[in-house]
Amino acid sequence: MLGDRGYDHDKYRRLAWALGVKPVIARRGVPHGSGLGTDRWVVERTFAHLHWFRRLRIRWEVRDDIHEAFLSLACSLICWRRLKSFR
Repeated sequence: MLGDRGYDHDKYRRLAWALGVKPVIARRGVPHGSGLGTDRWVVERTFAHLHWFRRLRIRWEVRDDIHEAFLSLACSLICWRRLKSFR
């Protein structure tokens, strides 16, 4: 699990370890350059791609299965567009 400085507290680290997850959380007071930004950039980029679809920006669907279907469709379209650009 990757986390920024906002989660730099022993409480969050203990909770992650209790769930069986190794936390990698940036420490406060330490200069930037921990390398977490390169991994977090992938996650932030993914959210930005999903926000291209207006229906996913604000969740209008009450039913979870419909929202999940739109999410799957959006992910499929994002992958298809990326693959199409490589040709």
